[in-house]
Amino acid sequence: MTDPRRTEQVHPDHADLDRLSPLDLVGVLAADQLAAVRAVQAAAPALARAVEAALPRLARGGRLVYAGAGTSGRLGVLDATELTPTFSWPPERAVPLIAGGEAAIRRAVEGAEDDEEAGARDVRGVGTGPDDVLIAVAASGTTPYALGAVRAARAAGALSIALANNPGTPLLRAADCAVALDTGPEVISGSTRLKAGTAQKIALNTLSSALMVRLGKVYGNLMVDLRATNAKLEGRAVRLVQHATGAPEAEAYAALAAAGGHVKTAVVMLRLGLDVGAAQARLEAAGGHARAALGEVESGEREVGE
Repeated sequence: MTDPRRTEQVHPDHADLDRLSPLDLVGVLAADQLAAVRAVQAAAPALARAVEAALPRLARGGRLVYAGAGTSGRLGVLDATELTPTFSWPPERAVPLIAGGEAAIRRAVEGAEDDEEAGARDVRGVGTGPDDVLIAVAASGTTPYALGAVRAARAAGALSIALANNPGTPLLRAADCAVALDTGPEVISGSTRLKAGTAQKIALNTLSSALMVRLGKVYGNLMVDLRATNAKLEGRAVRLVQHATGAPEAEAYAALAAAGGHVKTAVVMLRLGLDVGAAQARLEAAGGHARAALGEVESGEREVGE
């Protein structure tokens, strides 16, 4: 019986994969990953629609809730975890759910992905509500756990976004925003940790980063919501402040120290000649958007929520 899901089909070009030299084998595996990039590029309009739909909810204080099983679930955990150090996104507003629970991050929990009710139960268990955004990820597009998560999220009034590597699958049909990442058969047949997983990682990075940019976590292309918490980040923060303000290193360092290591506040302090309290107040009035706080929003531009 032929499985209609392209991710489950045997790749037609590499029947002798196990006979290749190490160099040729690596070349084949690496080259096939290029299809992941093409799949995400083709999905750009769908990703943009998901960003637009999610922004008002997140601007009102909603959370990003991720749901998936196996590789897809682990990629959701990774994306959720990285938002805090990169964008100072509150960790309580990035909620990763993985079939089988935290134990499944390090080892497979057999059968967990087949439990649709567990997906629904996990979504309900974290109190998912109307301002939240669920991102469900499944290469097959048929994973019961992810389907249960989407259905529970929609029942709670949350926005549901689905990423899957097979077009027209039940997960994509069930969600408010469907993102098809059509990567096709894998070089190692059925191993969706390969280019299917790569496409998911790229799409998740793209989606969450676009959201953070539009929510004011970035000024120009500088990640100004970074908060320096170690030596490496301190150096990065100083360089970011210098780039944004043209201030000498000593002045950038002093402003950062006064701002508690928060790049965005230090930038507003130096650019406008304000103390830390006034800079924080100006940012708060601008909804956290550095460009607006600096008076650089041009006619026709709009902030999230307007």
